[in-house]
Amino acid sequence: MSEVKQRSTFVTVLAWIFIALSGFGALIGILQNLMLQTVLRSAEFDQAMQAAPGQPGLPPFATFMFENFQWFFLAALLANLVMLVVSIGLLKRRNWARLCFIGLMILSILWQVAGLAIQATMFSFVHDQFAAAQAQGAPDMTLFFVVMAVVCVVFALAFGALFGWIAWKLASKPIAAEFGR
Repeated sequence: MSEVKQRSTFVTVLAWIFIALSGFGALIGILQNLMLQTVLRSAEFDQAMQAAPGQPGLPPFATFMFENFQWFFLAALLANLVMLVVSIGLLKRRNWARLCFIGLMILSILWQVAGLAIQATMFSFVHDQFAAAQAQGAPDMTLFFVVMAVVCVVFALAFGALFGWIAWKLASKPIAAEFGR
């Protein structure tokens, strides 16, 4: 008689959470990409997207995003589809899926750090825009930007810690023992 491996609740719940999140993300990504290829295919929209990167002082990453925004939506869709496939594999206790999931969690941590750097450059640019508006009588938005920066850092650290904990837990011996080699 074959031995039945014990299945942890952690892996099952984690897999179902990410199946739901990545499934909804994929659905949204499909709709976004359809919208980009149909509704936003006009000369006026193309002209607006070509003019946007020309703003003085716009950070290089923002310019790159404006010039390649369709690729970012496609990349988000593909990332959600990959996470969906990996999550289903995790639910089925496939070792390749466990290893991929750990890799995706590590990439997510790196993305959190990169996101903070990108936000810092964008906040600097946007804050300068608001400072110029303040000179013409608009309210001072400095406190708003400080609060937003703190919230962004807290969320990035929290999600980075969560992703790190998930990767660590999936790499632990008891969890790895559930998966076929």
